[in-house]
Formats: sequence, structure tokens, C-alpha cells
Amino acid sequence: MADNRGVAYMGNGNVEVQDIDFPELQLKDGPGVHPDNVGRECPHGAIIKILATNICGSDQHMVRGRTTAPEGLILGHEITGEVIEAGPGVEFIKVGDLCSVPFNIACGRCRRCKTGDTGVCLKTNPDRPGSAYGYVDMGGWVGGQAEYTMVPYADWNLLRFPDKEQAREKIVDLTMLSDIFPTGYHGCVSAGVEPGSTVYISGAGPVGLAAAHSAQLLGAAVVIVGDLQERRLEQARSFGCETVDVRKGEPRDQIEQILGIPEVDCSVDCVGFEARGHGGDSAEEQPAAVLNSLMDVTRVAGSIGIPGLYVTGDPGATDEAAKEGNLSMRFGLGWSKSHAFVTGQCPVMRYHHGLMQLILNDKAKIADAVNATVISLDEAPQGYADFDAGVAKKFVLDPHSEIAA
Repeated sequence: MADNRGVAYMGNGNVEVQDIDFPELQLKDGPGVHPDNVGRECPHGAIIKILATNICGSDQHMVRGRTTAPEGLILGHEITGEVIEAGPGVEFIKVGDLCSVPFNIACGRCRRCKTGDTGVCLKTNPDRPGSAYGYVDMGGWVGGQAEYTMVPYADWNLLRFPDKEQAREKIVDLTMLSDIFPTGYHGCVSAGVEPGSTVYISGAGPVGLAAAHSAQLLGAAVVIVGDLQERRLEQARSFGCETVDVRKGEPRDQIEQILGIPEVDCSVDCVGFEARGHGGDSAEEQPAAVLNSLMDVTRVAGSIGIPGLYVTGDPGATDEAAKEGNLSMRFGLGWSKSHAFVTGQCPVMRYHHGLMQLILNDKAKIADAVNATVISLDEAPQGYADFDAGVAKKFVLDPHSEIAA
């Protein structure tokens, strides 16, 4: 059987490309694998040759040492590839199919999957609801920043592209379907974005930019993106967004300069728990800064979508409460303004088929919006370093040099 290589987390700030086992239709023991998942048979699974796999901000939290991820964990949950083997329990997915792999691993059989809540599947992670590839406390399923990986429950999880030739031509857009495009879109849907809305999106990283593009697709009248990195704000302006530089102070004053009033209809948190303060405090980490800011600028009876990642344990937090996921939120402000909050992992399968159709029919230009930049698997460590430095790029790994070809 062919060899395999993958990107491994090797401690704070360190990733490396390693030789790893070729995937089988069984979950083997390894870094981060839950003991109750060791030896789990997957006749319903498929082996995927990975054509595109992306570096995500969620991966970066682990690489920065802000989680309890073990060394040796193979990273990566944004996967697009070709089926090269289908298990005996797979009925509809065939060898040769080109597919998007949702980052949520879902069984399709539990109560939550049957109601469309695939981000909190009850059966794929023995530790808690919800599972993902290559992520801490998510069951131990091997990550997809690799040449090959295994996808369980393939008939349920895989989104097959209808035309392989067309899909290869649009692969850099389609690879965003595994996570950030649905995640950004979910944040906007959760926030109630609709035609004519004014929207503030905190964070101009790839998810924030995906949310901004999604807000445009949903008909927002004005999309305002806030960040403290000028090059990321420039990227947001490149496709028609207004911007707020939070180094200059609280967003409400700059929002008022744009809209004439210091509030918006909807807001989306695309930053998460590594948030920093605004204005002169922008260099200091304040985990609840974004949430408090969004309650401040969102109108009464408005909604706040929160696809940004928050964790139950953060060993690198600046205070003891935050180390256990406790934040100093002004929840009373949100309550008094009758705000609605929607949190949690995006249920990718709720959105990915429709977003695929937008890409295939040239209605969505998500790769341009997030400035997708293709690099080789061997360049992954440098990609992580550049992403950590705040470049305005979404790095797409090309394990088999087929995108470049």
C-alpha cells in the first residue's frame, strides 16, 4: 500500500511533516485517540486521496499551545479529495468520486444527526457531543493535513461533486466547503442577516472574511469588518466591505462614522477566545472583549452569531477563570437588550450543498474573498508561521501537487 505523510503538532509553536500510517477502515491507537475509540471498525468508511486541505485558525489555537492537544497529533479538518477505497458498508459513494468532507464527523443515525445538528453528533466522540478530524478532544480521528485519510460514515458525510472536471477547475473554491464557508455563512444566518441588514463582523481572518462574503450573498446592505491587522482589513475592502480598525478604539464610534448611528442590525464573532482589547489595550488579551463589544454595537432585539471558537480549557489563558473557559462577559447588557446568541460548531451539512451550487454556478467567489494561497504539504510549517504572523491569506495545502498541475 502507498506511503502517507501528515502535518503533526509537536509542541508549542512547532509543526512538522512526518511519515504516518496509511489509513485503514479502523481507528487505531495514537495521539489524542479516545481509548473507547481505539479499534473502532469502520466498514461504512472510505479512504480519501486528499487533493486540497487547509490550515484553519482553529488549528492555530492548538499550535500556539492554547489547548491540551498532545504532541504527535496529526492536524487538519478541512479536507477535499478523491475516494480510492470504499468499505463494504458503503452503498452510494463510489471509488473515483471527488468529494468535500465536512469537518464535523457525524454518524447520521443518532437523534442529533437526524435533526440536522451534525456538529454535535452523539456517537462519534465518546468524550462529548461533536467530533472532528485532527482536533483535540474530538475523538481522535486522524487529521487531514496529509496525503490520505479515512472518512467514516462515508455515505452520510461525503458531499460528492456532480462533475469531476468542473470540480477540479474550481477546487480552490470548493475546498472552502469543508469548514470556513459554511461556518461563516452559519454565523450570518445565526445572526439573522437578511436583505437590507447592516452587519458588523469581528475578525478579518479567513472565517471572518468568509462571513463577510456570506453576508453579501444573503443581501446585507452594509458589511463592516473589524480587526487590528491592516493587511486583513485591506483584504476585506477588496471585495466591498467597510472596515473598522479596533486599534483606534471601540468599534461603535467608527460604525457611527459609517452608518450615522453607532449600532448594527446583526453581528458575528469570528475571533473567539484569543480576543484582544480595543484601542490602547489592543495588545492585551481579553477573552471576552469581542463578545462585550458585539453586545454594545448590536441593536436591541438583534442577534449575535458566534462561530468563533471558545474552549472549556485554555492552559495559556491570562487569568485563572479563563483557563476553565469562564469569561468576564457583560451578560446583563445582552439580556437588557433582548439579544439572541447562537454558539457552537457549524453543522456543515446544513449548508454545504447550497453553497457548492453557488460556487459551481459562479455566484460565490469564496477563494478570492479569503485570498486562498496554494502551498505544498512540505511548506505547511512555514504556512503556520505566516498565518500566525497575521498574513491576509488562507493557506491551501496541495499534497499531491495536483492543484499546481
